[in-house]
Amino acid sequence: MLPTFQSTIQPAEVFAQVASFIEQEGYEIVAHDFERPWGGFFVLQESDAAKFAKQFFPSVAFDSIQITQKLSPKFLVVAPNKRLSWQYHFRRAELWSVTSGPVGVAISATDEQTVPDTYQVDDIITLPIGTRHRLVGLAQWGVVAEIWQHTDLLNPSDESDIVRLQDDFGRSSI
Repeated sequence: MLPTFQSTIQPAEVFAQVASFIEQEGYEIVAHDFERPWGGFFVLQESDAAKFAKQFFPSVAFDSIQITQKLSPKFLVVAPNKRLSWQYHFRRAELWSVTSGPVGVAISATDEQTVPDTYQVDDIITLPIGTRHRLVGLAQWGVVAEIWQHTDLLNPSDESDIVRLQDDFGRSSI
């Protein structure tokens, strides 16, 4: 289990502890990015998707997660008082599970941003394709287990599949 990461912990220490947890749980990290203005992420080996789903989404039937046969497990690490962009995707749905938190999440079916709700450790958030959403760091670091559910097998989602409606860091859609 991941600890609670207070706001005073340096980013490098948070990322090191999350990486250690991931490896201790037997997952392979295939990519990471610690340079996002809101925090960073770890991408895991896709062959670990079933194990990842069972561990972090135990109440969700695995066959319901598989929109196509391609799933991409990740961990998002959001810094205190930072927000990812208000965004949506054309080629993926997402499933999130809070693994260290709490965190805030705003969700809407329209472009109008809602007030974020607070989610605690083990809460699961379902984001169907096209759902507007934003992950928000609260008073401490937050960590979210995420599964990308690719909806177009011939054109899987990637980082270019982000439509940003608002971004605190001036980034536009990729």
